[in-house]
Parts: sequence; C-alpha cells; structure tokens
Amino acid sequence: MRRGIAATALVASIALTATACGGSDSGDSADGPVTITWWDTSNATNEAPTYKALVKEFEAANKDIKVKYVNVPFDQAQNKFDTAAGATGAPDILRSEVGWTPAFAKKGFFLPLDGTEALKDEDEFQPSLIKQAQYDGKTYGVPFVTDTLALVYNKELFEKAGITEAPKSWDDLKKAAATIKEKTGVDGYWGSTQAYYAQSFLYGEGTDTVDVAAKKITVASAEAKKAYGTWLDLFDGKGLHKADTTADAYAHIQDAFVNGKVASIVQGPWEITNFYKGSAFKDKANLGIATVPAGSTGKAGAPTGGHNLSVYAGSDKAHQEASLKFVNFMTSAKSQETIALKNSTLPTRDDAYTAEVKADPGIAGYQTVLAAAQPRPELPEYSSLWGPLETELLAIAGGKESLDKGLGNAETAIAKLVPDYSK
Repeated sequence: MRRGIAATALVASIALTATACGGSDSGDSADGPVTITWWDTSNATNEAPTYKALVKEFEAANKDIKVKYVNVPFDQAQNKFDTAAGATGAPDILRSEVGWTPAFAKKGFFLPLDGTEALKDEDEFQPSLIKQAQYDGKTYGVPFVTDTLALVYNKELFEKAGITEAPKSWDDLKKAAATIKEKTGVDGYWGSTQAYYAQSFLYGEGTDTVDVAAKKITVASAEAKKAYGTWLDLFDGKGLHKADTTADAYAHIQDAFVNGKVASIVQGPWEITNFYKGSAFKDKANLGIATVPAGSTGKAGAPTGGHNLSVYAGSDKAHQEASLKFVNFMTSAKSQETIALKNSTLPTRDDAYTAEVKADPGIAGYQTVLAAAQPRPELPEYSSLWGPLETELLAIAGGKESLDKGLGNAETAIAKLVPDYSK
C-alpha cells in the first residue's frame, strides 16, 4: 500500500540519494571494483542481517564488485526512490514492493530484465510472481520474497470446541466462532478493517476494486457490496470480536492471537517468527494455516504481496551488468533457501522449498495456500487504490458511514486515480 511522507522528509531524502546512487557518484576508481548501491526495504532488525551476510558472500565470490548496502524504511522508500530517480539519480538496485514495480516501470525508472543474467532462471519462479513483475509485456523485477494471506488458527482452541478442520467459507467461520466462544470462552475470530485484508472478500464474490480488462471501477458494484457486507457482518455476532478502529488495531489483533485470546485471524507469513514468540505457539505445531474462507461463489483467494529486485535504468552499463549479476545471486535457489531459513519468509522459486525449509511448519503451511493467491493486475495505480478505500472501510466499520455511502465515496476517490475508467 502506498504510504506518504512529509515534504521535509522528501527534502532530506535528496541528501541520502546523492550519496547512494550509482554511476559517477558511486566512488569507483578507474582500476578498482565497480560499486553498486542496493536499497533494501526489509525490517532492519529481523531481516536485514541475513541480507548483509549474503552481500559479503557475493563480494567474496566477485572481487570486482562492491555492494553498498543501504537499509531504507519501507514506508519511506517508495517516495525516496521516486524523488531520486526523477532528480539526482537512484540506487542501482531497489527491493521494490510488487505494487511499486509496474508504477516505476511506467515512469521508465526500471531496466527491462528479459533475456538478462538476472532473469536467466525465469522458469524456476512461480509464474504468477513473474506476471506481477511485468508491465506492458516486459519484466522489470525478479521475485525476491513473496507472501499472501491465510486463515491462521489455534489448533488447541479449535479442538477444545470440537472443530476438526478449518472453516471453508465465511459462513462456516461464523458458526465456528460461536461454537468456540461457547466451549472455550474465547472469541473465535477477529477481523481487520484494513483494505488489503478485506480484499479476500472481493475475490470470494468474483470481483475486485476495478476491472482492468473492462477499464471499469467495480468497488461499489453489487458483487462488491455483497463482499463488504460479509466483511462487516464478521464484526458482530457471538464469538466475533468487534471492529478495532484505533491506530494500534494491527498490534492488538496480533497480540490477542499469539497469546491465545482469540482463536483465529487472517494474517500473512511476515508474522511467522512473531507467532512463535507468543505463549499460544511455543509448540509450533499448534499453529494452523488454511486458505482464507470462500465467499458465496465458492471462490477463495487472497492478494499476493512480496518484493522484487529491480535494476535502475539510469545506471551506466558497468553498474547495470554488476547489478544484474547481484540480482541473480540474491534470487538463486541457494540464497532463497538461506533467506527462508534465517528469516522465515516464503521463497519465490519452487527449487528453494527444500526439505529443511519445509520443516518450518509456518513456511510449509503458507506454501499450501499460495495456489489460491491472486496476482495483482498489470495496473501501475492498483496499489494506490487501497488508500481511499482504507479510509472508508474504517468509517464503515466504526459505524460512522453506511456501507453504500462509504463505497460510493471510495468509488469517487478511485475515479480520480484512474480517470480513464468508467463507473
């Protein structure tokens, strides 16, 4: 999701980009190694150490290349790169969120990777992830890490309530929540008000915020209203936790789940390591992972997230060639396996799901739900559509707006982002 930063931060970012871009400002000497700059947007505490270790491994094997590693906070990186690429020059490589990739490709900031060393193992990657890295028929990123949403649940609480399998539909989930509350005293489900998490309800009714093929805004269609009606109903009923509309809602939901105060939530694999830190999952086998429940159409699915490694089109040939080699190394089966084992993230290529990787029940569980993940359409503005919808869903869940009014407001706001789309 696009997240803005203050204008002062944009000004400050210029200082960072001036010292972190490729080409003539990279500090290369005539007879020395080529220095490429990588902006990594991962969590600086939990994920970055693994990437730094791999950088050293790459440099040891490629004496003619140095990698300047810069960790840029995720919520600032999109705007910082946009500013840098459009002005003083950007880093040679960006860990680009999948929604940013087509947007930056449209602006000409990313190098097409088809036929290059970076993408020579293309057939090993999941096709849907390659599709998400494409724009206008060309590929602008190599899938680095991937994720999707799943229904995660506390097996012990489900078993105490006499429930032997995960709910297959939202109706099943409502019934299960009531039973869990009756049998254990714990709420059975706590839903999120965030637009990204509500996306699964749209897929369950066979629709989306927009229909890209028809160039039509569908967020207020009959199917979408039914989807969001189901989403809203899951905040009210026996065993269903009421909507949390506070700024700390994400943390509240996560904390309740990992400590056994709610039996199920919808969550992504980026929280695997944090699940295991909670009192409810000291025994990792207690973590249940299932495909998000289906809607009335019988369809189930969740959005596909993750990050690509993309190469800056403004770098010179020497820096681009070095960058392509680095991207190939970081997305190799060996590196992907290392990243999965150290960071508990999902590999993007099938040959990295080794027996050792799948020994982690969290990774193995999420791998089973990837088949139901929905790739994002090839629309540069797609991720930004969740912004106005986020505002409206919060108001709807908090009882400040009706469903019809909120979705109507979202439709109006989205029309400004994709002005060539009809309502």
